[in-house]
Amino acid sequence: MNQNNQTKNSLNSSRRLFMIAGASAGAGLALGFALPSTAAAQSVPLKTVDEVNVWVVVKPDDTVVIRIARSEMGQGTRTGLAQLVAEELDCDWSKVTTQEPTPGENLARGRAWGSMATGGSRGIRDSQDYVRRGGAAARMMLLQAAADQWKVPVSDLKVSKGVITHTATGRKTSYGKVADAAARLAPPDIKAIVLKKPAQWTIAGASLPRLDTANKVNGGKVFTIDMQLPGMLCAAVKSCPVFGGKLVGFDASKVQAMRGIKGVVKVDDSTVAVVADTWWRAKNALENLPIDWDLGPNAKASSTTIAANLREGLEAEGDFWQRKVGDAPGAIRTSAKIVEAVYVTPFVAHATMEPMNCIVKLGADHAEAWVPTQNAEASIAALSEASGLKLDKCDVHKIDLGGGLGRRGGTQDFVHQAVAVAKLYPDTPIKLVWSREEDMSHDFYRPTSMAKLSAGLNEKGELIALHARVSGQSINAWLAPTAIKNNKDVRQLQGWYEEPGDAQLGYSVPNLLTEYVMRNTHVPVGPWRGVNTNQNGIYMECFIEECARAGGRDSLEFRREMMKNHPKHLAVLNAAAEKGNWGKPLPSGVYRGIAQFMGYGSYSAATAEVSVTPGGQVKVHRMVFALNSGHHVNPSQVKAQIEGSVVMALSATFNEEITIENGAVKELNYHLYPVAKMKDTPKVECVLVPTHDFWGGVGEPTICVVGPAVLNAIFAATGKPHRELPLRKHGLTLA
Repeated sequence: MNQNNQTKNSLNSSRRLFMIAGASAGAGLALGFALPSTAAAQSVPLKTVDEVNVWVVVKPDDTVVIRIARSEMGQGTRTGLAQLVAEELDCDWSKVTTQEPTPGENLARGRAWGSMATGGSRGIRDSQDYVRRGGAAARMMLLQAAADQWKVPVSDLKVSKGVITHTATGRKTSYGKVADAAARLAPPDIKAIVLKKPAQWTIAGASLPRLDTANKVNGGKVFTIDMQLPGMLCAAVKSCPVFGGKLVGFDASKVQAMRGIKGVVKVDDSTVAVVADTWWRAKNALENLPIDWDLGPNAKASSTTIAANLREGLEAEGDFWQRKVGDAPGAIRTSAKIVEAVYVTPFVAHATMEPMNCIVKLGADHAEAWVPTQNAEASIAALSEASGLKLDKCDVHKIDLGGGLGRRGGTQDFVHQAVAVAKLYPDTPIKLVWSREEDMSHDFYRPTSMAKLSAGLNEKGELIALHARVSGQSINAWLAPTAIKNNKDVRQLQGWYEEPGDAQLGYSVPNLLTEYVMRNTHVPVGPWRGVNTNQNGIYMECFIEECARAGGRDSLEFRREMMKNHPKHLAVLNAAAEKGNWGKPLPSGVYRGIAQFMGYGSYSAATAEVSVTPGGQVKVHRMVFALNSGHHVNPSQVKAQIEGSVVMALSATFNEEITIENGAVKELNYHLYPVAKMKDTPKVECVLVPTHDFWGGVGEPTICVVGPAVLNAIFAATGKPHRELPLRKHGLTLA
């Protein structure tokens, strides 16, 4: 087949992550204060006269602009971070607005805003300290400017809602009136700044309305997929349906005469694009383009062959252990009662409402992109590598995401593709948009895995030994191979760690063995909300339930006995049980389940109330959650994140599955990949129990307890454990 004469050498779309934390482009400007791993450049002028420091700009009319480096994808990070800065700034919240620096600006200023990555429920917890210090430093500079003007000690001043008062005379001024002078002052020593305690918070810790709601409600919100730029062309792409397959060729002559078509482009070794004046015309032409694929050896793979490989891993011999306490296999063999179970969870897709897309405009010495990205620094690195231009010649406009869930982080494949097309159309904005079918069939999926758990109970029904082995695909093997040490990937046992602080197992068992057997496939995998905790929570908590029932024990008391050395785990379990009325009567036909787990530095627990009809229709009536994330910056947003995790987890528990046939994904759109609907959402109640002694995540922790709490309630209702997801494969559907 003939290839269009516009086709050039394909771009090598690398999967590697770009480590640019130490990169610096251009001269550094004043930071106002130093950040972790960032050198302060305090000897050069500030960028603008109204910029007090990099985090705070104060306008003459007292408007406060707070700069937010992390991405917003519906989780409320923008509002939460603004609350933290505003709290230390002591400004008027009603006059706060926000602004997003670009990664190019961040690099030019010595990474003054720190990391721009948003994932792993780290948007607030990883940056809370230095953004609060930014607000406090700006407050100190504004107060000092007022003191200098009045020629009084700064200790004689107080501030409330951006109004500075001289306590002795009652003289007043506002932030807007002294911002110019404050911007000229040397920043304070950040190490000497004493931050407010949570008990002193009035803005942080409050359930304030989000700053980004109005245009979502009135339809004014513009996502990247909506954007129109002068002279813009649109591109639709199609990659080989089998992962690892190659593009052999295509016959561009069959579509070149179609209306609006500008060209057919070989994007890389496995991808072709059609460029047109509108995306719909590009898509239609692409559907009519004759393409020759080399499907390669992976065309023989299927869900059946993948499952067989995983099952082999459950019985394989080798050194797979991650954690050993005592002799679990030996203790199980000699125990009074043995319990065994195998659990299965499938590949699942991100299926974001906004499919992958990117706009790129390339000039001879400048590259510009508009990207819905979870990591703007990864996007600018991808733009630089793909275009061949240095970082200081590139910049990215970080647009709010129409869903991220882990898909738009380090995997910047859509940026690479857009650049490959834009190279052929210099000085022309190219908007590349994936079809829903392309988005579903070329995701970085949550890995499939299986878990075999064995336990030994004594005569009292107490758990004396536990052996857990997970066989599955490694995310790190696909995206971060250097993180695998001695062929072991500790990430895959997230939530079963011994060490406190991030994802610790909340049980003490006299004999414990946890193992991970790596069984990789040709299917690309990546983080999906909750990453490995959403699977490991099901495996552990459903098996603990089976053990409790095998020992004739109450589900709550059985767990409590093993949690005496884990007070924070136990506290959320007790809070969920109390609010969830554990042990109290339920209406006829309604049953309870319970679960607890830790992930992303936070402790969570849940109870679920369900009923099941003889025909297998499951109604989840009520769920109660307890969460301790240390601090809660905006309680209403915390509750919203919990509610969102319920819908997503129920969808994965009952409905979602990506299957492989002849090497390719079968589920190409929502009609084959049903997601939970609003009618499926139960009543959700939340108990927030922050202990104010650590910073944990919020977006992902509770997703790991939704599935097991519901599954354990179904077990109570039916007398049968369900160990393979999704449940619809076994006749159980959401009512």
